[in-house]
Parts: sequence; C-alpha cells; structure tokens
Amino acid sequence: MPVTIETIRDAARLIEGAVMRTPCLPAPKLSQLTGAEIFVKYENLQVTNAFKERGALVKLASLSDAERARGVIAMSAGNHAQAVAYHAARLGIPATIVMPEPTPIVKVAATRGYGARVVVSGEMLADAQAEAERIAKADDLVWVHPYDDPAIIAGQGTIALEMLADQPGLDTLVVPVGGGGLISGMAIAARALKPGIRIVGVESELYPSMIAALRGEPARCGGATLAEGIAVKNVGTLTLELVRQHVDDILLVDETALERAVNAYLTRQKTMAEGAGAAGLAAILANPDAFSGQKVGLVMCGGNIDPRLLSSIMVRALARDGQLVSVRITTADRPGILGEIASIVGRAGGNIMEVSHHRLFLNVPAKGTTLDVTMETHDGEHAATILDALENAGHRTERIDLGESRL
Repeated sequence: MPVTIETIRDAARLIEGAVMRTPCLPAPKLSQLTGAEIFVKYENLQVTNAFKERGALVKLASLSDAERARGVIAMSAGNHAQAVAYHAARLGIPATIVMPEPTPIVKVAATRGYGARVVVSGEMLADAQAEAERIAKADDLVWVHPYDDPAIIAGQGTIALEMLADQPGLDTLVVPVGGGGLISGMAIAARALKPGIRIVGVESELYPSMIAALRGEPARCGGATLAEGIAVKNVGTLTLELVRQHVDDILLVDETALERAVNAYLTRQKTMAEGAGAAGLAAILANPDAFSGQKVGLVMCGGNIDPRLLSSIMVRALARDGQLVSVRITTADRPGILGEIASIVGRAGGNIMEVSHHRLFLNVPAKGTTLDVTMETHDGEHAATILDALENAGHRTERIDLGESRL
C-alpha cells in the first residue's frame, strides 16, 4: 500500500479521539537561544509520552479478527514498545515486546505496566529484532514493525498535518531519524500541503545509518548514545526510498549537543525530552547558521528519560556554564583555615555545596593540606572572581573535574 496524503488523512481520522492532538507552540526562549523562530510539537504529552502511538494504533486497527486473536509482537528500545503495548491492551490484543538490554529501566517498566509480555534480549536493536523474528515465527504472532510499514508511516505522518494546520507559516521541519518512519510520513504530508517546505533529518553521530544508506555505504554504528531511541543500525527499505525522494538534508549531532538540547528543553521550556526527542533542537544548536531567521518546527518526539540520567545532564550543564565549579585548594594546615576559605567564597557571592579535606597526599607539604571545594556561582566570570579572591588571600587553586573532586 503506497503512503500518500490521503492515507495519512485517513490515519488522522482513525486515531482521532484515541491519540492526543498535541499542541505545536512558539518557543520564544529557544528562539532566543538559537537565532531561529522555533515552534515545538509536544509529542511527549501522549499517554506513553512519545509519538509512536500514532503509527502503532493505525497498524493495530488494520488487523483482521483472526490476526488480533493470534497476538502481535514488536521490537523496540522503548517508545514503540510502549505504544504497541498500550493500544494492544485497549483493543484486547495480546502483545509481546522484545527490547535490547541497554533499554532504560523506566521504558522497560512502563511497557510491562501496559500489560505486555516483555523479553529483554541483545545489545542492539538489530539483536532484538532477530529475537523478535524468531519468537514471531515460533508463536505465529503478527509482526508490528517500528518503522518500515505503510500503516506505521501513515500514522506518524499525521504529526505534519497537525503542525502545518497550527503553524502554516513554517519554513522548515527538523525531524529525528532512526529507522525513518517518522520523517518519511511527515515529509509526504508536508510536501503535499506545502511543496516548498524544507525537511531536515537528524541522526546521532554514533548511528549515521540513514546517511550511510543514502550514500550506498555500510553504516559504522556503535557506542553509548543519549539518543538510544534513534540508535538504529538498519534503516527500512521503504523508508530509505521515501527519505531519498522527500528529505532535503540529514545532519549528525554529537553527544554534547544532545545533552545541551535536553537541558534546554528542561530549563527553558520546563518540559522533559529524551535524547532522541531533543535531537532536532540539538541540530539547530550545533548548526545555528543553517537555520538563522527561519520559522522552524521541531518534533519533540519523546520524553521517556531516566530521571537519574536527566539529573546528571543538568549537573553537567551547570558545570559547562561555570555555574557549578570544583576547585582544589592547597594551603597551610592551621586552625580556622576552612572557615577562612568559606568566608572568602561567601563574601564573593559563592555558595559552597561540598568540601573534601585531604592531608595525606604526597604532593602536599607535610604542614599543608588540600581542600576540594564544589561551589555554585552565577557564571564563569563570577567563578573566576572567586578564585582570584582565594589566590589573593594566599591559597593556591586548581580547577578540577567534578568527578575527580569526589574520588
């Protein structure tokens, strides 16, 4: 079945009332940060906190009574898994989900919570897919592919219908790319509604599978990425051709850009984005000149991120911005020295968060001591002022990594 604007409109009618029509809103703070006029489509507001519900429901609704009775199987790093599990439970369809071992615990737990049988297998999505195919054959289950299926692609394309209905002036859509289902469906819909619109995909630098496929080259993929939701080694056969026809460009983003984007969504927009969900913003942060002055629509496609990982990203962002500073202070070992240092930091407007006192380091004089101090500051310039005040008082300082200060 070919995917067209009409099949996408049919999909929109099918999911109406069962999948949230999420808002696409201006984001002035992100516009100020990037130099582009940013509009965000908040797919993290879905019941399963990701866009995957759209395609999953369209696919499940297309099954015959006999196929529903057999049950379905899917493989996913999390969001497709939850979407299939949730809507299968709503429709009374038994569901089995195969997930790779590095999948965040929060996603595994959520999928089980929707009533699916969860099988955790393999290091990569490709490994999970092989196991899912084995189980599907052994148990005669209906395969629900995460991206290379016309029904899935049509469902995901409904996002572009809604975005251009809400924000018809958009010049560019920036869309995360894993297997290609989301960008394929959105590109078909957007091109039909607004032929001159620019479609830009974004992949993790560690998993450039779509770019490699377009070039006819083997994909060199691997490594731990924050964007595990788009960490795909093998793109779809159908999606590859659709991307080739309809997508203008694909950009790669590194882990630092992904971290910055996740943090920007949380601190500036007060909304939670997983790494894949923040990939579009990461691309603009990494390539501001390519989007400057344009009206850009971002798909914040998922918000399922481990809270501990999110807290780590926030702390690392504070450190990068100079708002959380760790310093090793070498000074004389005498009574009152800790109070003196605390007073200097306090008078300069800093806030001490943690102190570790060392007397036994061999590179410290016998009558000396070192203090590892972690403090809050306003910014990098303020941190430099505090360190100058410590140096002027006779205390030798050395900036250290936050991780090192806790050894």
